[in-house]
Amino acid sequence: QVQLVESGGGLVQAGGSLKLSCSASGGASSIYGMGWFRQTPGKDREFVAAVVWSDGEDTPYTNSPKGRFAISRENDKNTVHLTMNNLKPEDTAIYYCAADPPWSGPYNNWRLWHSWGQGTQVTVSS
Repeated sequence: QVQLVESGGGLVQAGGSLKLSCSASGGASSIYGMGWFRQTPGKDREFVAAVVWSDGEDTPYTNSPKGRFAISRENDKNTVHLTMNNLKPEDTAIYYCAADPPWSGPYNNWRLWHSWGQGTQVTVSS
């Protein structure tokens, strides 16, 4: 059973930046991908970014217009970071870390991921 722990959420003004982190433990040696989704009340969970790795190579995927968000993995570990720049009020949401994506994708469908963190709140004030 994989456990995911998120950190780094909080309150930031529009235009500011935040860095979210997620660490996996408990069976994490079998993980081959981690990602981030976000959700606001009454809406479906939305794909933000993912990174999958194989044979020592990391492949990132993002759903970030103009490259405001970037995902990275820390030194071949099961820790990923989501760097968010130029944040907007519409980025306000609970951000969830996920692990164990479908082997060959699609990575943007949250229902196909197997492990989830508790979520961390990101609030962007105008």
